[in-house]
Amino acid sequence: MPLVRVTMIKGKSPEYIKKMSDSIYEALVDGYMQKGDLFQIVEQLEPGDLIYDRHFGIKGSRSGDFVIINIESDARRRSEKEALLARLSDKLAASPGIARDDVFVRLSMTSGLEDWSHGSGVAASKS
Repeated sequence: MPLVRVTMIKGKSPEYIKKMSDSIYEALVDGYMQKGDLFQIVEQLEPGDLIYDRHFGIKGSRSGDFVIINIESDARRRSEKEALLARLSDKLAASPGIARDDVFVRLSMTSGLEDWSHGSGVAASKS
């Protein structure tokens, strides 16, 4: 049950954002998420409002297409998280064409479904 927040610089077309969203969704479904479990927030900032080092932690260089993807989900095994990171990078490189060095991901895991509610004040573990 992931909640995805993508932070990026303004200026991409709605088609680009849709392709990006679809690729993130597909990477999650291919790994462990149920189909239809789609909750994403895309925030677009002015160029001076997204500040990042162009080289830290990578061998290449980041561009203006840099995106930060925060994924909050219930707990997963290390191997599942590593596979998701690789799948995300592959899918986003294929569509909409985001360079692998421009994909920064933060995974945040909650202890379980009791930390979520789909609505009506009912814990997801009870639905």
